[in-house]
Amino acid sequence: MKKKAGLMLSLVVAAGTFLSACGANDKSEENGGGGKADDFKIGMVTDAGGIDDKSFNQSAWEGITKFGKENNLEEGKGYKYIQSTSQEEYEPNLTKFAEAGYDLTYGIGFFLEDGVQKIAGQYPDSHFALVDSLLLDENNKPVFMDNVVNITFREEQGSFLVGTIAAKHTKSNKIGFIGGVNSPLIKKFENGFKAGVKAVNPKAEVFVQYAESFNAADKGATIASTMYDKGADIIYHAAGGTGNGVFTEAKNRKKNGEDVWVIGVDRDQHEEGMPENVTLTSMVKRVDVATYDISKRAMEGDFSGGKEVVFGLKENGIGIAPTTDNLNKEDLNLVEEWKQKILNGDVKVPTTDEEFASFSVK
Repeated sequence: MKKKAGLMLSLVVAAGTFLSACGANDKSEENGGGGKADDFKIGMVTDAGGIDDKSFNQSAWEGITKFGKENNLEEGKGYKYIQSTSQEEYEPNLTKFAEAGYDLTYGIGFFLEDGVQKIAGQYPDSHFALVDSLLLDENNKPVFMDNVVNITFREEQGSFLVGTIAAKHTKSNKIGFIGGVNSPLIKKFENGFKAGVKAVNPKAEVFVQYAESFNAADKGATIASTMYDKGADIIYHAAGGTGNGVFTEAKNRKKNGEDVWVIGVDRDQHEEGMPENVTLTSMVKRVDVATYDISKRAMEGDFSGGKEVVFGLKENGIGIAPTTDNLNKEDLNLVEEWKQKILNGDVKVPTTDEEFASFSVK
């Protein structure tokens, strides 16, 4: 009799354990997946700028690499990137990760918007993250898919801060801005920067030109040469690999005794200005913070599918570079002052030409 009672008790306990496990699995699925670190896999598809663009793609990969190492994932298996050399490769590269059963696949840059939307539709059980853009319909209205998280940034805020530095440091009152592709995204950099310059030095003139490419260093150098010849002594670039040409031109001029500067973008580009030391500062867009954070959430079962996750000053996703060799205490105090005004809502940084046209500060 005791044996029978013990057997019944064991069955009840086993059934309870089984039901509890089922409930945990169901909850995990409801929250967007999640799993053990040792079998969690992350893929990343670069845009045509490449993994070593010293800017956007590189920063994204640094965040994924940090996540992978902290969770003992094997590079090339647990976390891996595929480099795209043209737009035609975006969809096939995204498909490779979906077919291989990766838990989360990043599409880096707004050029991958169409590819992510298409492949995510074909693989509804796979999770994707589109960095730097929202999915859009034919009327350019946002589309939210349950298996895609949209990661965006408040680039205008960081651009405003480096604009205040440029305004303070210019000796010629002529400053340049070089954009990659003329788009709503890069317009945020441009208008935020111009607003920062205007807020501190309304007499300064800002030259603006777009290269229409994020991977044309020679064109970046040519545009920079023209701007420097026109009297600009500082150029801010938001042009990915095209910006490498801006650094080349500035370094060549500094070798010849010209006092010119570059403001870097996306990551701390101090080293890109060496050995001539032409990097005044950089607007740091912490794509690494975003990819690390979203990867961690996904592994823990908190995938933010169907949402836009925004990183700005408040989220430590935007700021100025930690290297401040060419800035003084007054510069840093100025940046902090304007940062607080933005965080407090005293300054609304413009993102479009229309918003900049009506921008003013008290």
